[in-house]
Amino acid sequence: MTTMKSFSGSQDVFEWLSGFINFERGLSAKAFRLDRMHILADLAGHPERCAPVIHVAGSKGKGSITTMIAAMLHEAGYRTGRYVSPHVTEYRERVSRSERFFDESVYAAAGEELRNLVTKAVQEYPDLFSPESPEGEAPTFFELLTLYFFLCCRQDRCDVMVVETGMGGRLDATNIVDPLVSVISPIELEHTQYLGSTIAAIAGEKAGIIKRGRPVVLSEQRPEALDVFRRTAAERGSPVWYIPDLAEVIDLRVSRNGTRFFINMKDVPQSPLQFDECSQPFEIELSLIGAIQAQNAIQALTAVRVAFPAIPVEPLLRGLKATQLPGRFEGVHESPAVIIDGAHTPRSVNLCTETFVNLYGKGNILLFGCAADKDSAAMARLLIPHFSHIIITRPGSFKQSEPERIIKDFTETKEGFTVDIEGIPDTKKAIERAYFLAQTLQKPLLVTGSFYLAAEVRSFFTSY
Repeated sequence: MTTMKSFSGSQDVFEWLSGFINFERGLSAKAFRLDRMHILADLAGHPERCAPVIHVAGSKGKGSITTMIAAMLHEAGYRTGRYVSPHVTEYRERVSRSERFFDESVYAAAGEELRNLVTKAVQEYPDLFSPESPEGEAPTFFELLTLYFFLCCRQDRCDVMVVETGMGGRLDATNIVDPLVSVISPIELEHTQYLGSTIAAIAGEKAGIIKRGRPVVLSEQRPEALDVFRRTAAERGSPVWYIPDLAEVIDLRVSRNGTRFFINMKDVPQSPLQFDECSQPFEIELSLIGAIQAQNAIQALTAVRVAFPAIPVEPLLRGLKATQLPGRFEGVHESPAVIIDGAHTPRSVNLCTETFVNLYGKGNILLFGCAADKDSAAMARLLIPHFSHIIITRPGSFKQSEPERIIKDFTETKEGFTVDIEGIPDTKKAIERAYFLAQTLQKPLLVTGSFYLAAEVRSFFTSY
């Protein structure tokens, strides 16, 4: 009998986990189910119950909101686990404490638990987990990564866990938790092959994280999405805190160093945003850049106050200011400025572009690449008026991409605008070309369309 080598740390564990990625790429919509996660969690002794949870879903901003919540809880003295996706530089970004990575001993011990668990699951439930069974499928990468996060938090004795969904909500692998509060950011058309082709259908999937009797914090939503969320909450007896009813952003100032604004509270009985120790309105300062981050901050602040109403304002403000997140309007080079942003929906690309143009002006360089399932035509219409040179490429190799179709979308949209469009499918060559143009013309460069492309560019400049 062959004895498997013990994991020495996170790198060993993530190399082992990466062996399950190919299975995930080939999944059909039918494969998204929660019975498998419930069985895995049961076999593991329910690590998802080791600490209270705040659960975050949505189409836009959920990673920022998750990270802000975790940072505030850390500043308030809580040992906080944070689960987000995707990563930009390395897998540990997904499975971590709020303020740092887990100790390598924690990653290793949780990895051993997970590997033993997979063996046990295949042995005891071959019809579900054995690829050799007609109905079975090996556990997916995301199922295992989610369980791994909970195991790490249990090993580390976390006080609280902040968990971002991967996709959707109802059948997402994270949706085995019973949260203190659910949080849903703005909804857009995304992953339509899995979540549905309308805003209402997608909202129905996201609403799956609303749990009976548990409060939900909602950002401003399209009317058809808000109707779904309010109806679901009413059916489940879940109190609703709707951000536009609670507060508004005033005196917003976005600079290359961060975002500052005042939050003006509305007169709502028992509002979680009423602080006895500070005057109204009060100022919030963020290191993250962009008007959307002000909205994200208010939603994150509300969620923390709903879950932990006794936390005073000062540690919450410190946490918001301390929040850093790679790949969100992040500067990776100066002179010329190179900004990377993982925006990958029309709304998020529009917000990113507005911020970039406000800070750096029009007529600069754009490097763009997106996955095959994204609305590249809509994004082309939003981007073309603002740039003089656009380079289209693949967003790395992890996601399926159709650069030829995207080039066609941009070329067909450029009529009437003075813009040069180049298609360079090889990602590294495209990065080099974009940087050459930025250097030669001494113009800022924006990289957007995909977190995977942002990761490639970040890696390029880290090793440059």
